[in-house]
Amino acid sequence: MRILISADMEGATGVTWPADVLPGTEQWQRCRGMFTSDVNAAIAGFYDGGADEVVVNEAHWTMRNLLLEQLDKRAEMLTGRHKDLSMVEGVQYEDHRRPDGIAFVGYHTGAGTEGVLAHTYLANSITGVWVNGERASEGRLNALVAAEYGVPVVLVTGDDRTALDAHTYAPDAYTVGVKDYVSRYAAVCRPPARTAEDIRAAAKQAAALAVRQEPARGGPFSVEVEFDAAHLVGAACVVPSVERCGERRVRYAATTMYEGIRCFKAVTTLVSAAVEEQYG
Repeated sequence: MRILISADMEGATGVTWPADVLPGTEQWQRCRGMFTSDVNAAIAGFYDGGADEVVVNEAHWTMRNLLLEQLDKRAEMLTGRHKDLSMVEGVQYEDHRRPDGIAFVGYHTGAGTEGVLAHTYLANSITGVWVNGERASEGRLNALVAAEYGVPVVLVTGDDRTALDAHTYAPDAYTVGVKDYVSRYAAVCRPPARTAEDIRAAAKQAAALAVRQEPARGGPFSVEVEFDAAHLVGAACVVPSVERCGERRVRYAATTMYEGIRCFKAVTTLVSAAVEEQYG
């Protein structure tokens, strides 16, 4: 049994505000330990449940946040940026390298919704993403990609709103709420010793769900992205196939979510380059 963990940071234990996840800050240095603790708990739980191999794909910001020197020695970690499938790099690998299940650890809710540090790919600028009319968090986007390779989502951890979101795109997955939403920048947090126990127990049970499935054929997909400023539409429309569908919205179509997520990456890259420091 091969498990892939996609590890994001906004949904980690103790994380509640931007400095907690911004590389280079004092708070980020502190929170890296709790982030690593969450991931280690998931690794341990999956091995408890019979996993033969666990690979962690670093999925936050620079994708260089987890403390490798503190990682469970049985696991391996893919770290660094510019991966073909970004947060779910590894689901597309062939044969024995493809995972039987994927876990979303440290995830969060999507842009425009309630949740601690809620966003979709960009920390701001994007106010909503929809796939075939359904609002899509990073979890939903990544789950759609994983499904095309027959890899089920078996575990999702984050705040309590993230757990509710996960039930809409991975209803069979085990979920763990490591904190309870109060506002975008506040939460009732449980200490890492406690959340580690909860994550490990859930991962042990989730291992039973790690059975590769028939690849999903859910396309075509219509993806809409809404921004907080009209000029960002122009930046997004530089990407071929992306067209304006509102004052602050763009739309594009994709035959598969593999194509859809790669187009989304191109859109967010161009949009982030068009944002000015003070006025957005």
